[in-house]
Amino acid sequence: MVDTLDASMLKRDSDAAPDSDEDGTNVRGGLSSSLSLRDRLLQIVGKFSGKRILVVGDMVADQYIIGTPARISREAPVLILTHEHDFTVPGGATNPGVNASTLGAEVFLAGVVGDDVAGEQLREKLREYGVRLDGLVSEPGRPTSTKTRILAGGTQLVQQQIVRVDRIDDSELSESSKQQIIDYLRDMIAQVDALIVSDYENGVINPAIVEAFLPLAIEQGKIVTVDSHGDLHRFRGATVLTPNQPEAEGTLNMRITDRASLEQAGKALLDQTEAQGVLVTRGSEGMSLFERGRDPLHIPASNLTEVADPTGAGDTVAAAFTLALTTGAAMADAAHLANIAAGLVVRRLGCATTTPDELRLAIEQLTED
Repeated sequence: MVDTLDASMLKRDSDAAPDSDEDGTNVRGGLSSSLSLRDRLLQIVGKFSGKRILVVGDMVADQYIIGTPARISREAPVLILTHEHDFTVPGGATNPGVNASTLGAEVFLAGVVGDDVAGEQLREKLREYGVRLDGLVSEPGRPTSTKTRILAGGTQLVQQQIVRVDRIDDSELSESSKQQIIDYLRDMIAQVDALIVSDYENGVINPAIVEAFLPLAIEQGKIVTVDSHGDLHRFRGATVLTPNQPEAEGTLNMRITDRASLEQAGKALLDQTEAQGVLVTRGSEGMSLFERGRDPLHIPASNLTEVADPTGAGDTVAAAFTLALTTGAAMADAAHLANIAAGLVVRRLGCATTTPDELRLAIEQLTED
């Protein structure tokens, strides 16, 4: 069950501009405040179809090996698992792309995979989601980044992760790969509604590539959402940043310990990066939105009771938030929608996605004072 919205979550809505056109759009570009939050969110979801999103970043194949505990090994004090099944799902920068695709967008990826089995498995999964792979470069000799999670559990047991093995190559891309990505980005920026930068610090988001796409996207007025594990100062002028709390702390070299330090951090990120908005995700404590000239908006997590796996929830936030902005939604409404989407995907194992129908149902379950 999705938690209800309380009055504190709706405070910012009462500050919205009252002037609106007949179609419900206010003069500031968002939906009219005469509509309830529920109705605004439903209208936003209805406009997702056909939006075009370009995702650039580090592609990762998330591999899962599922086994049933059999006994304790005689070789070491560890479990022996009987293999049940295994599967691969899109991870890293592919995950916001897949999330945007399942929400109705046409998605284009730009990045690097290896010329190997993991790379082909990842490509096959992405084709199943209808994601465009023209900008996905295969670099000979470079392994596809993989994160292999081994889970133990049976038909009557909750599956629990017992170990994760990462195979990550964060070395410099070849000049050929960099140039192919740069050429693709320069060609595609004019053809999309928004860019999502998904930086896992695996080598794709390097200075040459950032310099190739960011100024051009800003010049053409494109929405640019940055979800980066690294220093956010590199993306000066982006539309919005969506760091989690540790990422925000790392960029600012400060600790966030209470509401005051959180708001200090949000203001500092706005000032230092010249972004229009900063959405800090805070796990079980929800998320906080900072915009220029507006009071901070703190949103409680929409789901605290049915969390199966938080993996990839930040990618879902970036995808849903960006898609909402492409419809002309206000950032506050986009943040509410992203919060609901994240609350849905954490109920599922691995990097999961949600659909417009699931979002609509969750929105309709919300009540307002």
